[in-house]
Amino acid sequence: MRDSTATDLSALLLDWYDSHHRTMPWRIPPAARRSGTKPDPYRIWLSEVMLQQTTVAAVRDYFTRFTAKWPSVADLAAAPDTDVMAEWAGLGYYARARNLLACARAVMRDHGGIFPATYQSLLTLPGIGPYTAAAIAAIAHDEPATVVDGNVERVISRLRLVTTPLPAAKPELTRLAAELTPQERAGDYAQAIMDLGATICTPRNPACGLCPWRGPCAAQAAGVQADLPAKSPKAAKPTRTGTVWIARDLNGAWLTERRPERGLLGGTLGFPGSDWDGAGGPAPATADWRMAGQVRHTFTHFHLILSVETARLPAGTNPARGEWIPAASFRPADLPTLMRKAYTAASVFLGGA
Repeated sequence: MRDSTATDLSALLLDWYDSHHRTMPWRIPPAARRSGTKPDPYRIWLSEVMLQQTTVAAVRDYFTRFTAKWPSVADLAAAPDTDVMAEWAGLGYYARARNLLACARAVMRDHGGIFPATYQSLLTLPGIGPYTAAAIAAIAHDEPATVVDGNVERVISRLRLVTTPLPAAKPELTRLAAELTPQERAGDYAQAIMDLGATICTPRNPACGLCPWRGPCAAQAAGVQADLPAKSPKAAKPTRTGTVWIARDLNGAWLTERRPERGLLGGTLGFPGSDWDGAGGPAPATADWRMAGQVRHTFTHFHLILSVETARLPAGTNPARGEWIPAASFRPADLPTLMRKAYTAASVFLGGA
């Protein structure tokens, strides 16, 4: 049983959400939801996958383009892999895009095109872990599943004065969050607590004066809200190096190479490159390669410095690696961010698309 304190807290937050909810293209506002409008599980799933490791501001335009191009899970499941990877370019964490297709196809193949409605059944789909399953179950189906992301961890650590550093505090924060999850309006509550963390209980300078939970917040009472959640020190990221070779032939075509399906940037369009171990490697063709500079990019676990080598090659050159894309068919926007950086550096010497 949830005690009265938990009931009061969830009621306070839902009252706040009714007046202060954020407007998002995948969200059904609380008034519309009360009048019977149901969220589309496809749109909820797509938004949650896109929002992993990414901000709402970065996702809005991607979500709008995706749903215009593939308005249903059936449309997405039938899409060519290369089209989806190109549309995802720039959003990062490309394994999400591969899992997106795998999941859409599993929904069509195994569930008749209808997303499962429960937390446990959602966990059986490719690319859906505990957080995403809880978010879809709660937001799309009002199952009282406990949704815990970084915003929720921050809110709960302050509300309950949890001083154990993250990530060790995760189990305790999840347990405390579950105590507050209501049986009714679970979807609105899940969105409300995430909105609270994103707009009021922010990492720095939380706006405690506007918070519906200011009174019962233990960290605010102790004056330590800005210090929580505590985090264990992060290890310094190593720096790796490599080379990317960018060439055009005399007809203006670009030498490109699609990366392997598995691994970083898997399945995305790019240019021939070396391993990122500093050892270099053979160029894709014999040419007068010239250094165009270096580009830097940071992944989750390391920094990368790529040397950008450029060359003009005769028309009809048969490279050892890669394939030619005519200038008219080459779209820099299809490249992931790292390769767009390299393309920008090379364009000074080779001209743009």
